[in-house]
Amino acid sequence: MTEPSSKNRVKSEQYARLKAEAAAPYRGLRQFIYIACGASGFMGALIFLSGLLAGRDVNSALPNFALQIGVVALMVFLWRWEQRRQQRPK
Repeated sequence: MTEPSSKNRVKSEQYARLKAEAAAPYRGLRQFIYIACGASGFMGALIFLSGLLAGRDVNSALPNFALQIGVVALMVFLWRWEQRRQQRPK
């Protein structure tokens, strides 16, 4: 059996990359958004948690803290869902 030339190998690698992108368009962008929003929610949760621990304006800080925790939970859920979809055989 003959070895494929390096030119054909590059074409096959490019074809595999394009095929993966066609199967899951904008996957990298979605993952970046999940990470960015999750990090933002985590930082917001830390800020509101520090306000809660300090006892300042608990009536408004508690719902905001819960919202930030919800954002982080949603981003973790979406990240895991994306990973499961990637691993699922077609």
